[in-house]
Amino acid sequence: MGTSRRDFLKFVAAGTLTATGVKKANASPKNILSDDRMGVLVDATACIGCRQCEYACKVEHGLPAGNIEDYEDRSVFEHERRPDVTALTVVNEYPNVHKDEPPVTFKVQCMHCDHPACVSACIVGAFSKQENGAVIWDQSRCIGCRYCMVACPFQIPAFEYNKALEPRIMKCDLCYDNRTSKGRLPACVEACPTEALTYGKRYELVELAHEKIKNNPDRYFDHVYGEHEVGGTSWLYISGQDFSTLHFPKLGTEPIPSTTEPIQHALFKFFVPPVALYALLGGIMWLGKNKEESEEEEE
Repeated sequence: MGTSRRDFLKFVAAGTLTATGVKKANASPKNILSDDRMGVLVDATACIGCRQCEYACKVEHGLPAGNIEDYEDRSVFEHERRPDVTALTVVNEYPNVHKDEPPVTFKVQCMHCDHPACVSACIVGAFSKQENGAVIWDQSRCIGCRYCMVACPFQIPAFEYNKALEPRIMKCDLCYDNRTSKGRLPACVEACPTEALTYGKRYELVELAHEKIKNNPDRYFDHVYGEHEVGGTSWLYISGQDFSTLHFPKLGTEPIPSTTEPIQHALFKFFVPPVALYALLGGIMWLGKNKEESEEEEE
């Protein structure tokens, strides 16, 4: 039997209400900015490029890690690397501006922003900023839109394109589930043999960083990267040279969400949300199918 226009509109309306209802129920991310939030201070002058942090991170997150001896291979430093689905943190090497000193090495990972662009961009609340400072991802909420990847100023979130079923967004989670939420050190910090990584309350780490710079002006470049960039990050860096020579992105102090949120809110105010659009397309396909069946019956 054919489908009337009224039936079709009822179908689309029901699908749209269901879709937007799900969105309203899910898009309520936790974004806590506690004064006592934790962080990590990375002292690039103390890093020796041993990559034990890489190994510890993979073991902690159940990623193929190989043997610890494999990480003694320094040929990986021939090319700059980025965190991806196989490694949530990587160590890179850069030339030292002081020619008589060895190259500079340090790890990179999610910066765990104080005002995370990924949290702001996610339309279903799959990302959240926890009270201890960790920015984490909830697989049960994610719809795979990958807006987080576009929004991140540090280009960190990675997507498991190789998985057809239940692909994940992969990034450092500050070892939230099994370690930092329970008062334990992140795996990378615990594994570092030179104490190049210091875990603690963020405000104390900022004070420690400035104290190190003040007491050792010949050793450190006078800048704490992450103290103010994009509104502040939980991971902080100090180094012996300008961060622009170490391929750190030059970012302003304004939080990224202050730019992304007005755009996103405008889009959802004047346009149909993506999930509702899928309901509309599904309704059109359903109407077409019933029209064909009706014509066949009449013949």
